[in-house]
Amino acid sequence: HWTHLVVRARPMRMEEILRTNDPTALSFAQALLRGEEIDCFVLDVHMSALEGSIGILPRRMMVAREDAFIARVVLTDNGLEVTPKA
Repeated sequence: HWTHLVVRARPMRMEEILRTNDPTALSFAQALLRGEEIDCFVLDVHMSALEGSIGILPRRMMVAREDAFIARVVLTDNGLEVTPKA
């Protein structure tokens, strides 16, 4: 019976580390972070349908707040311009 295995999820605080219109930069950043075992999530991916697929709306890459410092270091060391810490 699974009722005794109640798991309480705590909300994960996310931080933006990259904002770009360049899909190549996003793919590169994702590969770099996965290589360091840092989970990331890209927001605004489906906004291109609303803008007519012309690429004017940037996509935002988010990571867990506790991973943000090292994620910024990894991306910066590999030539990507990161979002300044708020």
